[in-house]
Amino acid sequence: MSFEHYSETRKIDPSRGDLLADGSPNDDNRIEIGPTRLAFSEWAEAGLRLPDLHAMRRYRWERLTQHIVDREYGGLLLFDPLNIRYSTDSTNMQLWNTHNPFRAVLLCADGYMVIWDYKNSPFLSTFNPLVREQRSGADLFYFDRGDKVDVAADKFSNEVRILIEEHGGNNKRLAVDKIMLDGLRALEAQGFNIVSGEELTEKCRSVKGPDEILAMRCASHACETAVFEMEKYARETIPQQKVSEDDVWAVLHAENIRRGGEWIETRLLASGPRTNPWFQECGQRIIQNNEIVSFDTDLVGSYGICVDISRSWWIGDEKPPADMVAAMRHGHEHIMTNMELLKPGVKIDEISRNSHVLNAEYQKQKYGCLMHGVGLCDEWPLVAYPDHMVEGAYDYELQPGMVLCVEALVSPENGSFSIKLEDQVLITEDGYENLTRYPFDDQLMGV
Repeated sequence: MSFEHYSETRKIDPSRGDLLADGSPNDDNRIEIGPTRLAFSEWAEAGLRLPDLHAMRRYRWERLTQHIVDREYGGLLLFDPLNIRYSTDSTNMQLWNTHNPFRAVLLCADGYMVIWDYKNSPFLSTFNPLVREQRSGADLFYFDRGDKVDVAADKFSNEVRILIEEHGGNNKRLAVDKIMLDGLRALEAQGFNIVSGEELTEKCRSVKGPDEILAMRCASHACETAVFEMEKYARETIPQQKVSEDDVWAVLHAENIRRGGEWIETRLLASGPRTNPWFQECGQRIIQNNEIVSFDTDLVGSYGICVDISRSWWIGDEKPPADMVAAMRHGHEHIMTNMELLKPGVKIDEISRNSHVLNAEYQKQKYGCLMHGVGLCDEWPLVAYPDHMVEGAYDYELQPGMVLCVEALVSPENGSFSIKLEDQVLITEDGYENLTRYPFDDQLMGV
């Protein structure tokens, strides 16, 4: 009996051999999650170059290890699911893990990396040879351990101590990002001097390697394709006045998943008067004809990359009000002017001081920041508005490979609408590149 036919049909891309163009297994039954056939076909049609995932993982591992060595730490202990994704490129029930921290990764100063995973799923990271050991027992939360959390924490901390003795030069300076209280106390009882792991990981993640940038280009294309589908649905159905904000937002979720995306961090889509004040999340409201719809994707997409863009649409057969058009044009000017400040070597506080000034009627309800970093999620650094700056909090220069989301919220106090705009921008060797290609609404721009 021949199994040749089965061997071909189980491949993601039967035209290829054992590996896809990104280096992942050409196998529908593979363990590691990733883009779908739909995403691969759309990227091929767009002429996008795929990342080399093996090179991307090695870049991240080497960068993290170098940051540990540079700070003279014995190791880095991670509980944040996004930091674990960055260090291992493996996932396990990511959202559940955010409030039930059962995973941990220890990266020692010599590069030796160990993951503690859910006891029934140690195999989820075995595709990555940079992860040298799979263990279990980092679940130090009350639901899972009851009144014996301290016992589990003592066992876990003892394992960490032995690993640091063997692979961290017995250096008891240990960086930790987010840890439960019993875990922290147990590590300190083992003689560790705990320092901020967040400072290390945020700085490390802020500069993207070449393959991370390729992955982000692919993720951006997939996200924008999904947004186009959401806009198409909105424009076709909203004039009938039978669809809700939730109905529209659900399209983005579905289209993200169809391309191998992972989740959306917020529910920031609102319509009509619910756009002001901003930060009302989408709900059951039926969107009316001739109304504004504003949204912020906050989308964790293909390859686990965050694509954080915002747009406002006018949907209907009438023209939008003149004050809304003026606000839209002002918001567009705001992000485009601020984008021109971006280049390597510029200091973050200089961007704040030299930024475009919103009109007085939009000042009180302006966005929480001018810009923020983005990678696997919203990340360091944050660029504050001048009146929100804290001296010394972000005394750093931009570097090539950083990616910043440039924001605008143009929202008149006690008004009936909010304009939300945001583009994702790469810092290059000599300036910047706007990675966002999604158009601005012609009606709101007054075109």
